[in-house]
Amino acid sequence: MIKTDILIIGAGPTGLFAVFEAGLLQLKCHLIDALPQPGGQCAEIYPKKPIYDIPGFPEVLAGDLVDNLMEQIRPFQPTFTLGERANTIDKLEDGTFVVTTNKGTKHHAPIVVIAGGLGSFEPRKPLIPNIKNYEDKGVSYFIKDPEIYRDKRVLIAGGGDSALDWSIYLADVASEVTLVHRRNEFRGALDSVEKVQSLKNLGRINLITPAEVVALKGDGKLESVVINKSGDTEEEIIKEVDEFIPLFGLSPKLGPIANWGLEIEKNAIKVDTFDYQTNIPGIYAIGDVNTYPGKLKLILCGFHEATLMCQSAYQRIFPNKRYVMKYTTVGGVSGFDGTKREAPKAVVKTID
Repeated sequence: MIKTDILIIGAGPTGLFAVFEAGLLQLKCHLIDALPQPGGQCAEIYPKKPIYDIPGFPEVLAGDLVDNLMEQIRPFQPTFTLGERANTIDKLEDGTFVVTTNKGTKHHAPIVVIAGGLGSFEPRKPLIPNIKNYEDKGVSYFIKDPEIYRDKRVLIAGGGDSALDWSIYLADVASEVTLVHRRNEFRGALDSVEKVQSLKNLGRINLITPAEVVALKGDGKLESVVINKSGDTEEEIIKEVDEFIPLFGLSPKLGPIANWGLEIEKNAIKVDTFDYQTNIPGIYAIGDVNTYPGKLKLILCGFHEATLMCQSAYQRIFPNKRYVMKYTTVGGVSGFDGTKREAPKAVVKTID
């Protein structure tokens, strides 16, 4: 059985930053994630997507943000259970928890933090009858490595930030980029909409609106798509493409966590904003997986939630210790597993 001070379910940016904040308090963390590597969606789905709202970084690629977070937490030596999903949780008589994964790995901790982002997720697929026949044969729902599309004819469908951002990015990679959306108006950031329009005017993006992809053609591999263009003049367009990428967002599901007795509202976990604790003492939820009045699903908000959560977790683990926030200091503390540890940096001074 794996023992730790704080068990974090979800190794996305918020979960990783929680390791750093816990490390400053000399608390040891172990993380569980169903994905085979840390980073969550930033690593698995859009590692090359630029992020603009991380303080101190005018722009940072999602994959680079994950790499930076991993380097930031390296001194605190977190451990991981990857490629396994947290399945069940049991509360013991002493108030601690045992979390068991779908592969039977057991984890024991006094604090459980759910940082699972959107939970388990599936792409929202367009209702095209034969689309399944072309999956991984010209149809993809995520962009992991943009270089796959180097010098290819790419068609993206969608009207949100992902569709806009990837159309802009791939304009410098693909031989041809076409963006199809069923409306003339887009849901994404105004700046991105303006960039797409500018690239269209320069002839670097083909923009077809309002329109929908209604059929796919090809012998064993995608060769062309059928587009129905509506509006003032209705017409059917057959366009030769190498790759079709429908980006209609994700359908999130909490998965087994929904059966843990937590208070759920609109597929998210309700928390107290004092410390982001759930209705079960000792279980916290931070990042996109939680909900509260005024909630914003931003990575930087998850970082803030992780900071306050760690302060509360420390007090639960060491109820008889008082501390004040200080500058860098040192000094060991006994963890839940009984070992003595000393963090290379700590901004907390304990007062016994």
